[in-house]
Amino acid sequence: MTKKQVKDSLLAQLKVKGATADYFTDLVNDYMTLWGVKDQLSTDIKERGVKFKDNSAAGNEMWKNNPSNKELVMVNKQMLALLKDLGLNEPTVDDSGGDGSDLI
Repeated sequence: MTKKQVKDSLLAQLKVKGATADYFTDLVNDYMTLWGVKDQLSTDIKERGVKFKDNSAAGNEMWKNNPSNKELVMVNKQMLALLKDLGLNEPTVDDSGGDGSDLI
């Protein structure tokens, strides 16, 4: 699902509800910003892992927890809270081979 498809889906849901004021669009934009942060955190976890090797102040090699794990959980919670506040469902896209113009 692309970022554009997600945003279009959320805006379409708002339109059906009659919630077209700038305030609602701004909240969708906040959601999309968090979507980007979520993607960056996920990429970091894929690249460095849940734990990664680092050097302590004394120069000893050690394993550290990747802080992106905790951040990812918090970002996901905030994204879900925004959807709940807007009264929206998770973005959906018809994967039946269409062009994505029939988002709900």
